[in-house]
Amino acid sequence: MKGGSIFVRGRLLPLFVWIFGLLLVWEGTSWMLLHVVETPLAQSKLPYVHEVLSTLWKYSGTLLKEGAATFGNAGVGFLIGAVAGASLAVLMSLSKTIERLTFPYAIASQMIPILGLAPIIYGIVRDEQTSRIIISGYITFFPVALNMLRGLRSVDPSALELMHSYAAKPWAVYWKLRFPAALPGLFGGLKIAAPLAVTGAILVELMGAQHGIGVIMLRNLYYGSSHTYMFWSTVIVGALLGIVSYWLISLIERLVAPWQPEFRPKGGSR
Repeated sequence: MKGGSIFVRGRLLPLFVWIFGLLLVWEGTSWMLLHVVETPLAQSKLPYVHEVLSTLWKYSGTLLKEGAATFGNAGVGFLIGAVAGASLAVLMSLSKTIERLTFPYAIASQMIPILGLAPIIYGIVRDEQTSRIIISGYITFFPVALNMLRGLRSVDPSALELMHSYAAKPWAVYWKLRFPAALPGLFGGLKIAAPLAVTGAILVELMGAQHGIGVIMLRNLYYGSSHTYMFWSTVIVGALLGIVSYWLISLIERLVAPWQPEFRPKGGSR
């Protein structure tokens, strides 16, 4: 009973209700398109859920292997981009000159569409692994830098004055005051960037890579309706990779910054 009560009061019940309802609507709509409306290529537009799940199970080994290649490269690029973004945020918080010199160009770099940048990077580097890492890092860099800079500057002025009154060294101010204050902003940026890094890696794979979930996705798209279920399976695996990346960052945030209001049992004040 206790376990059931936790299940009802927690977030699992709404989640399962939403998933079950969505799958039910999907299956019913697919049946209507195929048998009632008789839409041409109905299964290509919205296939049966049970057929997609069956394909996922049947080719789980291949999908896991290629998904791991995508996730691994996206993860490396994500880490590099996160370190670069956090480092730039610290430098900009230390010096207005550095901020004026770098921030406008960091903003301008985000004006370049990833869809156009990915083939350029792939054409220059000619290495699928390096290209995926560069694009994932590029996507991660800006949201991390922006959100962490905002967090570093969100320190309570009275706390800052107190540290200065004790003649605290600059590194002590950062270590004991600014970095803890910046953690919510940092993780906010990381949670935005993590799924985007996976998407960026898949986008590079669509340009002609040899391994990765995007490669299987593209191949089965070319084969047409005979490979519909496999194509949809790759789409679902790509979405799951993004969800897992977001979940991992959320888990790390809960461990590193457990004092935040949303992690407290009743929310609000401690």
